[in-house]
Amino acid sequence: MSIHPTATLMPGVYIELGVSIGANVTIGANTVILAPVRIEADTWVGANVTISGDIIVGTRAQINHGAVVTGSVPPKAVVMGNPAKIVGYVDTPLYQTGHAQTKVTTTTITPSNVAGVALYNLKFVPDMRGALSVGEFGRDVPFTPLRYFLVLGVPTAETRGEHAHIACHQFLIAVTGSVAVVADDGVNRQEFILDKPQIGLYLPPLTWGIQYRYSHDAVLLVFASDYYDADDYIRDYTDFVDYVKKHPRAG
Repeated sequence: MSIHPTATLMPGVYIELGVSIGANVTIGANTVILAPVRIEADTWVGANVTISGDIIVGTRAQINHGAVVTGSVPPKAVVMGNPAKIVGYVDTPLYQTGHAQTKVTTTTITPSNVAGVALYNLKFVPDMRGALSVGEFGRDVPFTPLRYFLVLGVPTAETRGEHAHIACHQFLIAVTGSVAVVADDGVNRQEFILDKPQIGLYLPPLTWGIQYRYSHDAVLLVFASDYYDADDYIRDYTDFVDYVKKHPRAG
């Protein structure tokens, strides 16, 4: 068992041998933590929580009262329920895109608080026959893709993404349904709701991306600037933050 001296444990906590608890972690009353769980620094765990399995609870995560956690929790994720699922992320303001379905004749771009990330309101023409949403690569979409993929049939409780690309650009559109997307540049992060096919989200290289809260009918279309390359991925958030510090973004 390894418990950092700055960790706070409330009465009734049971921690099994083989558990590791990092700095400034708070564990609520009557919580049970079984080996070989590892809880990283600055995490808050509520009361009457059960955490078990060969899992990691990432730094600054929040586990709400009564949750039953049997899978790894990403850094800064907020989880609740039995079984626990991600319901949000700390320090992640939500950008609301609105619900208007009006005619748009010129694509408009709205910068975000995250470096290089922007929302694109693409051309959209509704009439009595239906609606048309259109974008041109290199004009409305800021790169010419070499690859696309569709994400669909994702259970609502599941989280996808949780990685960054070193060189690849991405452009995300929810063709149907809705998806919550978190973008993070290593310093700032913001959450976006993609719920209209004329709204695109541009993620430049060195952006940590997370997709979650898929609606049952969600279909997420992703355009990518490069062919698949496993070496282009950064899959650990701490490694991502370190990489960004050592390789500042151009401009």
